[in-house]
Amino acid sequence: MQSKTSSTSSRWMKRILVGTTVFTGALILAGGFTAMAAEEFDAEKAVTTLGQQTSLLWIVIGAALVIFMQAGFALVETGFCRAKHAAHVISTNFAIFGLGFVGFFFIGFPLAFGGFSYSAFGMDAPVGSALLGSGNWVFLWKGGWAMSGGGITPAVLGFFLYMVAFMDTVATIPTGSMAERWKWNSFVVWGLFCGAVYYPLFAAWTWGGGFLAKTWDTMSLGAGYVDFAGSGVVHAVGGVAALAGAIVLGPRIGKFGADGKPRAIPGHHIPMAMLGTLILLFGWFGFNAASTFASTDVQFATVATNTAIAAAFGAVVAMFWITKRTGKPDPGMMVNGMLAGLVAVTAPCAFIAPWAAAVIGSIAAVLAIESVFFVERKLKIDDPVGAISVHGVCGIFGVLAVGIFSNGSYGAGWNGSASEGVEGIIKGDWGQFGAQALGAGVILTVILGIAFAFFKIQNALTKGGIRSKEEDEIMGLDLPEMGVAAYPEFSLQR
Repeated sequence: MQSKTSSTSSRWMKRILVGTTVFTGALILAGGFTAMAAEEFDAEKAVTTLGQQTSLLWIVIGAALVIFMQAGFALVETGFCRAKHAAHVISTNFAIFGLGFVGFFFIGFPLAFGGFSYSAFGMDAPVGSALLGSGNWVFLWKGGWAMSGGGITPAVLGFFLYMVAFMDTVATIPTGSMAERWKWNSFVVWGLFCGAVYYPLFAAWTWGGGFLAKTWDTMSLGAGYVDFAGSGVVHAVGGVAALAGAIVLGPRIGKFGADGKPRAIPGHHIPMAMLGTLILLFGWFGFNAASTFASTDVQFATVATNTAIAAAFGAVVAMFWITKRTGKPDPGMMVNGMLAGLVAVTAPCAFIAPWAAAVIGSIAAVLAIESVFFVERKLKIDDPVGAISVHGVCGIFGVLAVGIFSNGSYGAGWNGSASEGVEGIIKGDWGQFGAQALGAGVILTVILGIAFAFFKIQNALTKGGIRSKEEDEIMGLDLPEMGVAAYPEFSLQR
């Protein structure tokens, strides 16, 4: 009995010893792996990577919002035009997305952004280099033609998607000023030209890092040309093209009487135009706020709020101003007042206080209304939707507003400068206003000249010119140009 108990105890002791040894070894081994993992895990790198990934998602979401703005433009322009042209007008707004996209995909993106990089969303290196110029004096870039090559990463593709949405806004703007009399085939050529050449030029000189962005170094002008989300790069560039195209086309039949006075040609669907404006307001938060290029940059909240403030004040001031001028709160002018506020605040929205956004939106509303009257009554230019005033005039004002209202709270190191924050005249810095005035001057001379030359040359080379036939314009462009009527029930059926 005693001997058996002793043997059993001995076996149990051996088992305990073996188990303890294995357990201890496992603990040591696990500890070694844990220590190794701790040594290999880089918390800072992990946080940076996560920030880049979420920022890239932020950019793609912003791009989707901006692309959705195309629906807003389509509704605004179609509503402001007559029913007999509705299918033609909305088709130009639909087709411009693809036309501009194709041109930008093959040629435009490399010319504008071949030298661009920004690590916040993972685009750590540019896809190309300078094509024309060098150093601080680059005029065009190269690299990434047709989104091909070894440097095309998800970050590059996300950035391309965002920029192509901005380009399409530029391409869309002239479809408003040239509506109801633009030959379809001529419009198609414009769409391709805008995406491939026209938009990329000024974009290369500014956002792409070209010579206007470097005037802080070459001319000691503030932080160089600053345009947070495109009052100039997008809206004014589109606005001067709208002006050039409207001049070359001439006014619609019946717009001006024998005495030279303008006649009202009312749009067929004001509710459609107002709905389109609300869609544009919604999309504008992607247009402006996502231009931080970083979801970790909380300045997007300031940008979004300033955008909304300018829109609200623009709409309200326009309502009161047009009532003062005509006795009625014209819905069309309320629409243009809101859009004017949005256009004007787009460049300075990240650099200003909320009170400045209210002032900018208010001034832009008055500018839009008064310039509509001036363009029509004094210059005798026919613009069915007010695109020249809203995008051109208010875009230029937005560019200058950066140099006036920027308060220095944001924009450190902008354009690679030593700036601690973009400052305007209200902070005693006239240099920034100089940089903005130079950029505005380039738009009003060089870019306007290129647009005018394009339409003028195209008009000369196109059989019958770029304007639709007189009988087609009188009948309405839907059937002659598009082969379908937007509202077939409006026609007499025999």
